[in-house]
Amino acid sequence: MRLVRFSSTERESYGLQIAPDQILDLPILAQTMKRVLPPSLDDLIRLGDKSLAEITHLLDRAHENDKGKATIGLKNTKLLAPLVSPPKIVCLGLNYRDHIAETNATLPDDLIIFMKPRTSVIGPDDVISKPAFVEKLDYEAELGVIIGRRGKNISLEEARRHIYGYTCFNDVSARDIQFKDKQWTRGKSFDTFAPIGPCITTTDQIGNPQNLWIRTRINGELRQNSSTRNMVFDVYQIVQKLSQVMTLEPCDVIATGTPAGVGFVMKPMPKFLKSGDSVEIEIEEIGVLRNKVVDAG
Repeated sequence: MRLVRFSSTERESYGLQIAPDQILDLPILAQTMKRVLPPSLDDLIRLGDKSLAEITHLLDRAHENDKGKATIGLKNTKLLAPLVSPPKIVCLGLNYRDHIAETNATLPDDLIIFMKPRTSVIGPDDVISKPAFVEKLDYEAELGVIIGRRGKNISLEEARRHIYGYTCFNDVSARDIQFKDKQWTRGKSFDTFAPIGPCITTTDQIGNPQNLWIRTRINGELRQNSSTRNMVFDVYQIVQKLSQVMTLEPCDVIATGTPAGVGFVMKPMPKFLKSGDSVEIEIEEIGVLRNKVVDAG
């Protein structure tokens, strides 16, 4: 299932993307069938496996006429960030072998983590705001993991059951501030520096999260072109190790690191983002997350 959050002229809602140009509004479908779904996608995720069972129940029992009444054209909506207010956004550094090689870094023996505030979240086609004092703005395509079940000290064998789905994540970074501070939080925490979307692909549809291609295009130019196979710590190891540090909660987002091809290591010269640039993050089985860079103010 590809779950999206969207707004139309009449309301804000969520649903299933059932075709490239169509969304099935799940609360409307439930209302038509005299059933009740949670009011928001965040609340749906908090139900965990029960939410997927309820959606399956609706789809199995709905007549085509019911589905037709609840279907809306994508052109009549605006896709929003899938999550309104994630409790935590936990990000990994140096978790792709090809990125480690291009930066001449050392392979880490444990997770390198930092946090982004939820105020940095934006959705598809929202703008990345570049402050005037940031000169070295960069992109990082990442597979985002959406937690669906609360857990602490989760075993490797149980990690998959705690994941609700996956999304595209762009770890936008002010490299001048990041490298000046010698730690990563401030340079990665500006408002608009965490684009996510365009959907959440549920775990049952994603298949093997360690075999997905991941790409970035800047103004159509392919910059990053890799696979999640290149991760140092795979998705399940990340969930296991993070849960030893902090309790993972439904709607938490984990950004799992970026592959080779980021702007600051481009040869012969770095290629940083500037106002007007279009950034496209694309991950297999999820889709394209597109955002434009604009000057702040």
